[in-house]
Order: sequence, then C-alpha cells, then structure tokens
Amino acid sequence: MISTYIGLGSNLDQPQEQVLRALDELDCIPESWLGNISSLYASPPMGPRNQPDYVNAVAQLYTRLEPLELLDALQSIEQAHQRVRGERWGARTLDLDLLLYGDEIIHEERLVVPHPGISRRLFVLSPLAEIAPDLQLPGLGSLQSLVNACSQQAVRKIQ
Repeated sequence: MISTYIGLGSNLDQPQEQVLRALDELDCIPESWLGNISSLYASPPMGPRNQPDYVNAVAQLYTRLEPLELLDALQSIEQAHQRVRGERWGARTLDLDLLLYGDEIIHEERLVVPHPGISRRLFVLSPLAEIAPDLQLPGLGSLQSLVNACSQQAVRKIQ
C-alpha cells in the first residue's frame, strides 16, 4: 500500500461542487481509499488572468495501483467532469494532479513525481501542509520550508 497525495483544482461550473464530487470519486478508485482531506482553498489563476479564481484541495490516497495506473484513473475522473485540455494553465472544470507517490521520484514521458512546480505553488503546499505538516518531499526537502518560501502568494482557506 502506497500513500499518495492528489491535488484537486477547479474554476468552472461550480468549482466547489466539482472538487467535492471528485473527492467522492477518488474514494471509488479500485484498490485505493481516501486518507486525510484538506479544507478547500481559493487562489487566483496561475495562467491567464481573464478566468475565475480556483478552488483547490489536497487528498491523501492510499493505493495498490502502480503510478501510471493511478494517473489513468485520475484522468478518467477528469474526463467524467468534461475536462478539456486546451490552453496551458487555462480554466478547467477539474484538474487532478498526482503530487507525490510514496517517496518515489518518477520521470516518465507521461508522469513526473513529485509534481513539477509543486515547490512553487502555495495553493498546493498550503492544503498539503494542513494534512501532512511534517512531510518531506523527495528531492525537495521539508514541506514547511517550501511553504515559507511561497508565503507571499495569495491563498485563502474557504472551508
């Protein structure tokens, strides 16, 4: 059984509902079950500014699936939410990111773990720190030091 962390985000079609529904769907992934779940957080978009703010969360998911099998399951949930992959960092109904897979460092064509950019995104680090404050990120160091380095970013707990 591997402890993984999944980042959830949405800024279209009732974002809070999208994230909450996706949390339920994560718990239905075969050979997997939910652990800790963060509060919901609001943050401005990373990409184009002409889009709504995001709702984000992080969930711990225990799984027996291999990394690419888990990625496929996450992408299937995104598709069920009508996720369209268009503009980079554009608006989306649902974004599910495999942030961490145990203490593994993975570099494959379809998957990089720890997730690229995790160390610079307070909208991921804050909810992650809420549920795993003492976490060490493989190759990146302590979660708390990463949070401190991003403290100037705007993120607000909403639930």
